[in-house]
Amino acid sequence: MEFTAKMIAEVLGGTVDGDEHVKVHTLSKIETGKPGALSFLANPAYTPYIYDTQASIVIVKNDFVPEKPVKATLIRVENPYASFAQLLEMYAKTKERSAGISEKAFVASTARIGKNVYIGEFVSIGENTIVGDNCKIYPNTTIGYNCKIGNDTQIFQNCKIYDDSVIGNQCTLHAGVVIGSDGFGFAPQGENYQKVPQIGNVIIEDNVEIGANTTIDRATLESTIIRKGVKLDNLIQIAHNVEIGENTVIAAQTGISGSTKIGKNCMIGGQVGIIGHITIADEVKIAAQSGIGKSILEKGAIVEGSPAFSVRDYQRSYVHFRRLDSIVKRLNEVERKIEKEK
Repeated sequence: MEFTAKMIAEVLGGTVDGDEHVKVHTLSKIETGKPGALSFLANPAYTPYIYDTQASIVIVKNDFVPEKPVKATLIRVENPYASFAQLLEMYAKTKERSAGISEKAFVASTARIGKNVYIGEFVSIGENTIVGDNCKIYPNTTIGYNCKIGNDTQIFQNCKIYDDSVIGNQCTLHAGVVIGSDGFGFAPQGENYQKVPQIGNVIIEDNVEIGANTTIDRATLESTIIRKGVKLDNLIQIAHNVEIGENTVIAAQTGISGSTKIGKNCMIGGQVGIIGHITIADEVKIAAQSGIGKSILEKGAIVEGSPAFSVRDYQRSYVHFRRLDSIVKRLNEVERKIEKEK
């Protein structure tokens, strides 16, 4: 399909700077753009590419002022990145999707399946499970007993959803996600450990996206809860009875220990480790590879390091650390001079 600059601008609520009749049929990065491609400029670091790109149309910010002529037609919008994401979402929806229930899938007789649902080969859906309208469940996924899946949710290949799990509307679970496996609960008993039964569940609210091979443990009692709008990257471990607040985003390889409560609108970098039974306030930002060993109660705090502390203090301390070798050499020299003077 082809779209003109005028058509795209109308969808995005933007304005055309250039030929409004120029057409595009594909999407590209600005540095690799070719004729017939639509691209965008959001990061100022990529500005030099706009003068050489062969892309036919580039989405830019309203206040962009070129320093020299630009060949491409520009569509000016308030937020180029968000606008391009909107177009990507529209493009994805136009791609052909499978529909219907495969003959090679197993659906329990007591399960309830909504309208316009796709269930792929070798999917297994257990007793008394409810799957909402317009869901897509891709091959080799297993959904246990007494689960509830909301409307418009996508569950990609090889996901495992244990009994009693609840997943909301418009969620996306990428390949290999495990929801509701046992929490890590063992009680010391002499020289051995006695397993503590994990009888709670996992609740995932609406509009949550979970990256590939991320695992979320069921609660020991009650529920592990992922609130609406949360975005989880690949390879994250969330332990039993954790609660993650609305619209919090967490990058890959982060681990969160049991019963920790994380607030709304937090941003947590990759490879962060968080101990159990603590509270993290709303809007907290945690830098990558930080270790969180105590509660962070200040709303909007920014922390870094292991153990983590204020990012400004961390950066000042890191400067001193980089100079540690020269400081030690100077100190040794001072000590030698003092010894000679004795």
